[in-house]
Amino acid sequence: MSFFKRLKKSVSQTTDSVTQKFKNGLSKTSASLVGAMDSVFSRNRIDEELYEELEEILIGADVGVNTSLEIVDQLRTEVKQRKLKDPGELKPLLSEILVGILRGDGDEGMNLQADDLTVILFVGVNGVGKTTTIGKLAHHYKEQGKKVVLAAGDTFRAGAIEQLEIWGERVGVDVIRHQAGSDPAAVVYDGIQAAKARGADILLCDTAGRLQNKVNLMEELKKVHRVIGREVPAAPHETLLVLDSTTGQNAMQQAKIFHEATRITGIVLTKMDGTAKGGIALAIRQELSVPVKWVGLGEQMDDLQPFNGEQFVHALFVKDIEQETATDPN
Repeated sequence: MSFFKRLKKSVSQTTDSVTQKFKNGLSKTSASLVGAMDSVFSRNRIDEELYEELEEILIGADVGVNTSLEIVDQLRTEVKQRKLKDPGELKPLLSEILVGILRGDGDEGMNLQADDLTVILFVGVNGVGKTTTIGKLAHHYKEQGKKVVLAAGDTFRAGAIEQLEIWGERVGVDVIRHQAGSDPAAVVYDGIQAAKARGADILLCDTAGRLQNKVNLMEELKKVHRVIGREVPAAPHETLLVLDSTTGQNAMQQAKIFHEATRITGIVLTKMDGTAKGGIALAIRQELSVPVKWVGLGEQMDDLQPFNGEQFVHALFVKDIEQETATDPN
């Protein structure tokens, strides 16, 4: 069974609605990335020129120079080991390599506490969709029957507190807030006390996203971490960096800065439906060894989806997969 067929079989175990969300959300990246590969893989032979063209396509999709080179090197090695001669055989092989990168070490799932409060900290610059992500994730967990509380720890940006309160009202969850300009660590402390008193399962904590002074950012995040760890042992259980996928390599630079400032456990890639350069997910996974845990595939409340590497690659190569399985269903 070819890898395309195995991939379709694996993806079919999830709901059709989720598969469709990934297809729709990644349609621009698929058209740009995989569509550009058609001419490469329709060549007469596998040669160095083919590999060079493939590198350029991957880099153009914001996969990143280093990651693109590594992917092509892996492809070159597998071609030699499997003694492949037909360029048409390379697409399934490439998709297999991409799934291997995105799958990582199986660390894509969320670290939720079964019988205790789970504290999730969100970091990221202004404008990436951080507050919206928090609201959508609150909706996701509330739909699962969890009791969720939000802490409005971004006391620096004008309107951030009010924006989170609007999301709290929309989703139907409590929001713990202080006045603008208050100490973020104090807000998070009160959020923890409120979450414990109300028997909440999950506390989602917003933070300021200024990067103008990295020293202040690092010190502020360290203080928030200390407060959380003191009140809830082993917390925060997740520190999620929210990135706007439409910014491509700028998102990678933000990821590096925040990764230095605090221990990032996962990435949320927003606005994936609005970009043709979704290859940034591969660059982040490969270069930072940080898993993408959530992906924004649209504007609706349930369009924030848990990231799945197989779903991601399936959505990229969906036309080829459907064509292969239609002509040879076995």
